[in-house]
This record gives sequence, structure tokens and C-alpha cells, in this order.
Amino acid sequence: QVQLVESGGGLVQAGGSLRLSCAASGSIFIVYTMGWYRQAPGKQRDLVAVINSGGTINYADSVKGRFTISRDSANYTLYLHMVNLKPEDTAVYYCNVAGRRGPLSRFDSWGQGTQVTVSS
Repeated sequence: QVQLVESGGGLVQAGGSLRLSCAASGSIFIVYTMGWYRQAPGKQRDLVAVINSGGTINYADSVKGRFTISRDSANYTLYLHMVNLKPEDTAVYYCNVAGRRGPLSRFDSWGQGTQVTVSS
């Protein structure tokens, strides 16, 4: 199994910043994608940002210019640096990592989620 542990959420005022971290551990052969998703109360889980093995990054339109995704590939750690936070960014943020544990074994793991609350 591949486990993901997230940290860095919290309460911040509008205009503030936070940095989320996600550390992956376990048997990892190769990583295809690492990404952040978020889910607000009563809403579906949506993509925030994702980076693939080649380094291509995609952001949700709502966070472009404010959020930056990065990774430490050697240590299977993912980051999300969020600035100029808005109340509408309030959600539980989840880390996702997809790849292979071996040549014939894929994985698609989720973290436990970390709460981000932005007050107005």
C-alpha cells in the first residue's frame, strides 16, 4: 500500500497564505501524477492542481496565479503554496498520488484530507 500524510491546513484570514504538504510512503515503483483536490461542504471534490511525471502542471482556473504546486520527487513529497486566499477557498484539501507499486500493480491513493478555512 501507499500511504499519504497531509499537513499544513488551518484557519487564515482572507488575503493570507498557507502551504500544504503531502508525504507519500510505501512501496512505490513509479509515480504518474501527484495532485491536490478540494471539497467544500455540500459540493463535489474538484481538482485544484496536478503535476505529472514529465513536470506538466494544470491548475483550476479559480486558483491560477494564486496557488503553486511543487514536488520533491526524490522523497515523494508534494506541496501546495497558496497565497491571496479567499473565503471561497475554504474546503477540505486532499492529496492524490497515482502510479505503480510494481510492473503489474497500480495504485491510486488519497490522503486523509486537511481543512483549510479562510475567514472574511
